[in-house]
Amino acid sequence: MPDRLFVLLQYLIPQHLLSRLVGALARSTLKPVRNPLVKLFLRGYRPDLGEAVQPDPAAYASFNALFTRALKPGARPLAGDAATFTSPVDGRISDIGSSGAARAIRAKGHEYTLEALLAGDSVRAQRLAGGPCMTIYLAPFNYHRIHMPFAGRLVAADYVPGRLFSVNNVTAQHVPGLFARNERLVLHFESPQGPWALVFVGALFVGSMGTVWHGDVIPRPGRRPVALPLPPEGERTLLRGAEVGRFNMGSTVVLLLPRGGAAWGEVQEGQPVRMGEALGRWPAA
Repeated sequence: MPDRLFVLLQYLIPQHLLSRLVGALARSTLKPVRNPLVKLFLRGYRPDLGEAVQPDPAAYASFNALFTRALKPGARPLAGDAATFTSPVDGRISDIGSSGAARAIRAKGHEYTLEALLAGDSVRAQRLAGGPCMTIYLAPFNYHRIHMPFAGRLVAADYVPGRLFSVNNVTAQHVPGLFARNERLVLHFESPQGPWALVFVGALFVGSMGTVWHGDVIPRPGRRPVALPLPPEGERTLLRGAEVGRFNMGSTVVLLLPRGGAAWGEVQEGQPVRMGEALGRWPAA
């Protein structure tokens, strides 16, 4: 299918309805539904189940349970020491850069404002402006849980309604400001290094996204962001490597780091990464 036709169809189809239907099928525990989905997934993507806590695909109650599988302890050792910040996910780096003067630059020739990505939050956009940023795309075969790249304390969590375009390379090339248009969860943290954020970007057929505090956050009606409740104070801080959320079906994470000090390591666009691998370091105290 020509690229432009593929993108045009995404404008025309009922994105949210189809995503809800796919989400329902993915969660079905009925064997006539679950088994064909699991077989197609294993045949098409060949995920590495040897590193999963449960390596037997038949043992999962639903396709979604398999897709969001947990890994064995030690399957993703954390690189370096506390001064090293690590990849929050398994995936492929699609963009590395700086948010500049309140701008976040996306590869494929498109750019969008940091304020738009953060759903109009000009105050937090200004605090993050000029800091390093990285976009990581998760393919269907990847591990789909999201972890802390370094320690932080949750100070805000926003659900942002939006479209559900695919986040593959073809769509990213033809839909301007894709990540600022799609549905997303924005988690804001404070740390000794400064304020930072993790943005979970939804996509076509992603039934929901979730956090360890809020559970699954399903698509909601309306056009305005919704502030999610904060957990009790004693539960807001997570250490480096701790699980923070997951995608129910695949998508993209945008990591927005504090400005003034973070240095990327030997990473480059197009490079595959695994959760826990070093992305860079903080300067020595």
